[in-house]
Amino acid sequence: MNASVEKPLLEVKGLKKYYPVLAGVLRRPVAQIKAVDGIDLALLPGQALGLVGESGCGKSTTGRAILNLIQPTEGRILYWFQDGTEPMDISRAGPKTLKAMRRECQIIYQDPYSSLNGRMNVGDIVAEPLLVHGLAGSRERVRLATEMIEAVGLDSAHLRRYPHEFSGGQRQRIAIARALILQPRLVVADEPVSALDVSVQAQVLQLLKHLQIQFHLTYLFISHDLAVVRYICDRVSVMYLGWIVESGPVEEIFHQPKHPYTEALISAVPVPDPDRQEKRIILSGDVPSPVAPPQGCRFHPRCRYAREICATEIPAYRSSGVDRGVRCHLAEDLNLQGPSGGR
Repeated sequence: MNASVEKPLLEVKGLKKYYPVLAGVLRRPVAQIKAVDGIDLALLPGQALGLVGESGCGKSTTGRAILNLIQPTEGRILYWFQDGTEPMDISRAGPKTLKAMRRECQIIYQDPYSSLNGRMNVGDIVAEPLLVHGLAGSRERVRLATEMIEAVGLDSAHLRRYPHEFSGGQRQRIAIARALILQPRLVVADEPVSALDVSVQAQVLQLLKHLQIQFHLTYLFISHDLAVVRYICDRVSVMYLGWIVESGPVEEIFHQPKHPYTEALISAVPVPDPDRQEKRIILSGDVPSPVAPPQGCRFHPRCRYAREICATEIPAYRSSGVDRGVRCHLAEDLNLQGPSGGR
């Protein structure tokens, strides 16, 4: 797709989300947790964008801020409604606009155990969004819930059962059915397979890929697993400590990363070949605190290529080829390679 020609579905500009750190008897703010610190994203219709990084880097916060489930501190979230010609800034929208947006944008949570109401049966869980938006009568809700539960690979008889009667993979299928019952355009999938067994992960990923084609969905797919992102996504943005440090087409990122952090993440991806010995890059130290991130490049205390400039100057996020971007002082000097030199 050509991003310069096709109208985006969603565009994020300068998104920030800070949380206050309270201290003292009066609980006054003394610092800020910079969970997301000025990121830009764009999603085209039908695209699957992966957002990857270690735990605590701001991935889930980004996804929830985009849907306005948490209020952004700064930035603009521009969304093109299906029947609109101009984008709406969701970060400043009122309740009526937000409700309309949530009919077109849904989320799949990480934990299939806590995201479902154990007091409701599956039929009521899946059909509840229709009730909230006043889109169908009782018989129509049952029909649509039946169709959707079958679309995710479950039986219509499951509609009368309760969440505790299902396995983790089945519960996640129920959560997917609930997210898709409104026929949304955008789905934020917040690590939807990380809590599942490996064999079940593969089944759910295949299902998500099939549903994307069947329902013409656009995904923001959040994960810490680059192998999963490579399977399901067209593009990937790599996050580190509230920043996007690299982005581009997923295969280009895998074969020739531009940022040392991306290189380290790729080296951790298991290779299903016992005859190939890949060299694992072990990052030194822990992820720094988002309350007091390092000066200069936030990754420099753990970077094996770091130079003096990395500790003193903040690197700008800049273009690095067609449809590529990187935030690194040394991107042009390094010759990083993916697994086995990118093969």
